[in-house]
Amino acid sequence: MVSMIELIVIAHNLRSSHNIGSLLRTAEGLGVSKVYLTGYTPYPIHDGDERLPHIAQKVNAQIAKTGLGSETLVNWIHADDVFAVIETLRLAGYQVVALEQADDSVPLPEFKPTDKTVILVGREVEGIEPEIVAASDMAVEIPMFGKKESFNVVQAAAMALYHCRFSE
Repeated sequence: MVSMIELIVIAHNLRSSHNIGSLLRTAEGLGVSKVYLTGYTPYPIHDGDERLPHIAQKVNAQIAKTGLGSETLVNWIHADDVFAVIETLRLAGYQVVALEQADDSVPLPEFKPTDKTVILVGREVEGIEPEIVAASDMAVEIPMFGKKESFNVVQAAAMALYHCRFSE
């Protein structure tokens, strides 16, 4: 059964423009209502963009390569301060969930999303900074069965969003 919960994604301090395009495509496909691109995460070109035009166009082209148009369909916002975004969403009644391995994390299959859930993902190699995990309501991790310790950030986000969309 498809859950009609409202899903939001925060992507904090990702480096890869290709990951952002893929994340926006995944968000569009799973009905995410908004994506916040925070910190140094690259973002598509937009009206009033203050970056140098050649830089904005280059980043936009990289995002579009994997986003395949989703960057124009998904409601996204660039914000520098992830803590301000977390607090704003929490005050609006959202549960903020860091998708990260932590001592007190809940395995994804056991996670029950609320009607308003935010999935927060972070840096491709190091993961979400500990102080940002601490600012979240909880941590959820994807159990691993192989020898590797983690999935690609977009693959992990896709699994978590799919779980949220189809959990009962």
